[in-house]
Amino acid sequence: MTGTLVFDPLLPLWLVAALAGMALAGVALGLWRGLSGWAWRGLAALIVIAALAGPVFQQEERAPLSDIVLVVEDQSASQSLGQRAGQTATAADALAARLSARDGTEVRRITVPDGADNTGTQAMTALAEALAREPQGRVAGIFMLSDGRLHDLDRAPKLPAPTHLLLTGEEDDWDRRLIVRNAPAFAILGEEVTLTLRIEDVGAAPTPTGSVPIDIAIDGEEPQRFMIEMGRDIDLPLRLPHGGRNVLQFSTPEVPGELTDRNNSALVQINGVRDRLSVLLVSGAPHPGGRTWRNLLKSDSSVDLVHFTILRPPEKQDGVPVRELSLIAFPTRELFLEKIEDFDLIIFDRYKRRGILPAIYLENVRNYVEQGGAVLIAAGPDFASADSLYRSPLDAIVPARPTARVVSQGYRPTVTDLGERHPVTAGLEDEHDGAWGQWLRQIEITDATGDVVMSGAQDRPLLVLDRVEQGRIALMASDHAWLWNRGYEGGGPQLELLRRLAHWMMKEPELEEEALWATATGQTMRIIRRSLDETVPPVTITTPSGETVELSLTETSPGRFETTYEGPELGLYRLANGDQTAVIGLGPAAPVEFEKTIASGEALAPVIADTNGGIKRLSDGLPRLRDVRADRPAAGRGWLGITPRDAYETLSVTQTALLPPWLVLALFAAFTLLGWLREGRR
Repeated sequence: MTGTLVFDPLLPLWLVAALAGMALAGVALGLWRGLSGWAWRGLAALIVIAALAGPVFQQEERAPLSDIVLVVEDQSASQSLGQRAGQTATAADALAARLSARDGTEVRRITVPDGADNTGTQAMTALAEALAREPQGRVAGIFMLSDGRLHDLDRAPKLPAPTHLLLTGEEDDWDRRLIVRNAPAFAILGEEVTLTLRIEDVGAAPTPTGSVPIDIAIDGEEPQRFMIEMGRDIDLPLRLPHGGRNVLQFSTPEVPGELTDRNNSALVQINGVRDRLSVLLVSGAPHPGGRTWRNLLKSDSSVDLVHFTILRPPEKQDGVPVRELSLIAFPTRELFLEKIEDFDLIIFDRYKRRGILPAIYLENVRNYVEQGGAVLIAAGPDFASADSLYRSPLDAIVPARPTARVVSQGYRPTVTDLGERHPVTAGLEDEHDGAWGQWLRQIEITDATGDVVMSGAQDRPLLVLDRVEQGRIALMASDHAWLWNRGYEGGGPQLELLRRLAHWMMKEPELEEEALWATATGQTMRIIRRSLDETVPPVTITTPSGETVELSLTETSPGRFETTYEGPELGLYRLANGDQTAVIGLGPAAPVEFEKTIASGEALAPVIADTNGGIKRLSDGLPRLRDVRADRPAAGRGWLGITPRDAYETLSVTQTALLPPWLVLALFAAFTLLGWLREGRR
């Protein structure tokens, strides 16, 4: 029970003050005039002014509230290094026991795990959320058990009590780490990209050596070892070996005595993209389909197109000088002998042998395909003639033989069962609304050696794709694809078909018919296998630690098989399915928790200093606890302070007026009467 004097004015304070001033002026006037009753009249006025101020004696019944102390335990990945986890758990239990043993003290324990998506230790965020749940007037202290490597210091809240850091780790800790900088997400094939590597020792490291080994592996292949100087930035020029995802793994061997080898390696995943695709289009004669090919290739800004159309065959003799028939001569030698390797794709559109390209040039085209090039033959009636390209050195690589018959009738192209599984034609029906329009001409071919992905009139092969040693060749047995582009009978997915066809021939990874790859979301990987076979064996997963897991694949669409796998650890995973292999890295290239592993309170020092708190190493033992007043130093040699809040809860309030009305009236009347009597004759 406590009692205090409070005032509850009957009038506004300014009016009470004005009345008091007037009363004081009246008393002063009486004194100046020599009135003998001025004192009694002053006392009467004082009684009235006091009554207007409303003095009240207030009594409160209070219940004391306990102090709250927050204990923040860092359980992030960096706290698993060395003996830190054991230090933290033991110290947190002992500290909580000491605090709970104090009279009127409650303990709130807060654990801080790893932040999502490689955001590191979010201790300040957790502390801000905990403070929002507690009355600020009851928080007497905050203890943080951590290695000091926080990643959200910019979100530090206003701390209402002394805050202390109990630092884990040992003073003689040291670590070696590998740093990879300037790693782009994309790189252009054939162009050089530069990565910056650095290996350095941090902490109480032994005397550094001059050079240290580093192993570099691409897509899980056998690594190559190099020696680089310690503590220096090394620029590594690199050219990606293939399109699509390239997984680069950098590592340096673990050294005895260092804290961890988790930061001795780094995974970098770079997508290889083509800058410019070089295409040579040779049209044997002007026809409506020639413009379709040209428009398709010119619409892609990444394609450099060289297009020649043969308007006048050499055998035509009309006396017109040859130099007047074209703006430039057809540079056959330059294109088909000297610079043929510069082209990613060669298209023969309704071309037939006319003596323009000698047999040696066509033989060079065959060699170009066998060594990794790509040729597309868009066949017209010329392909069925005696001058057909099939009847040239190209016959060894052309995937079907013409029968010399031209089918001139309406038919609707259809995707074969195999084509439903092939990425060039899979799902092609979804690329066009409504039924496909008819084509009106087809070259009859037979003895197809490649994959027949589309058929035409009477189920004859229409589109045949084949691989020849390292290269690819495609045969389109019709020159009427342009009818779809013109919307004939509703048209069809002509541009999408030709786009996929061209990209498959130029070996774009997303159109490989036999492929294995995976995509990662956090620790979950989605494994995708594409195949022309109706069934595929289980996929074998090799974890970074060397363990193997086999998972069955489920067919989600024709030719596409999938499964998911939750990776138990960060690092490089190897996938194998039949003759297909792939690698994928789970986790960031450099986990933020292991970028800086040496325990330090330097980053937290300014925040702690603002609360008069302190930083102590747990390796020196748990400090003693003391009570300190607010705004006083809360840390000293071997001790840390807590500020008791003396908070309470008011249960009831009783107020008693000091000047009841009857007493005010009696005193006012008495003093007024005494003043009148004093001033009277008597």
